[in-house]
Amino acid sequence: MYLMADVSKIANDDYVGFTFFVGSMAMMAASAFFFLSLSQFDKKWRTSVLVSGLITFIAAVHYFYMRDYWDTFQESPTFFRYVDWVLTVPLMCVEFFLILRVAGAKKSLMWKLIFWSVVMLVTGYFGEAVSPDYSWQWGLASGIAYFIIVYIIWFGEAKQLATSAGGEVLKAHNILCWFVLVGWAIYPIGYILGTPGGLFGFDFGVDASFMDVVYNIGDAVNKIGFGLVIYSLAIKSSK
Repeated sequence: MYLMADVSKIANDDYVGFTFFVGSMAMMAASAFFFLSLSQFDKKWRTSVLVSGLITFIAAVHYFYMRDYWDTFQESPTFFRYVDWVLTVPLMCVEFFLILRVAGAKKSLMWKLIFWSVVMLVTGYFGEAVSPDYSWQWGLASGIAYFIIVYIIWFGEAKQLATSAGGEVLKAHNILCWFVLVGWAIYPIGYILGTPGGLFGFDFGVDASFMDVVYNIGDAVNKIGFGLVIYSLAIKSSK
């Protein structure tokens, strides 16, 4: 029997707990939306929309755990957050490959994007949680990996394929590029501001709970937004 006593109360000023809860529900709703819409697309776009649903579903599950962790310990759930990212961010990179297959994208592009996304996240985790004394060195490595991804999709192989595809594929690719450049930028900025020594040994001293709120909102916007761009492309291309 489930008792109301098992439900923890969110304080009126607990913005971290609130955004964890809202984020988990928003991403679970997005997952249901993407999964239930699969039948209306041409077969070649179903995998892309399916991956969008997986991204938001994985994030939603992690957000339930992170909400409980925060409620119990009142600490930033760094480990769970990076586990979420190391699963969902490479899948977001896979989306570039999936929409560019119509232009002849090869699997080497997909693996290249996956590799640099994993490097970006693993080095970021080491700098934030494992070796904070060397946070700026690890952060620099993570930043380099991030900008390599930005280069590939904005100017490199992915951009060339999108240009050759043209039409709705190019439009969707360009929007996803902006998500990576602007939306993903909150993560390295958060690392710099929230990690002691995050910028060449300088400590900005930004409160961790503030960064949790920023990350929670950013995650929901980035992941759901990514999926909606793919959904829109699939709708327009399936007519």
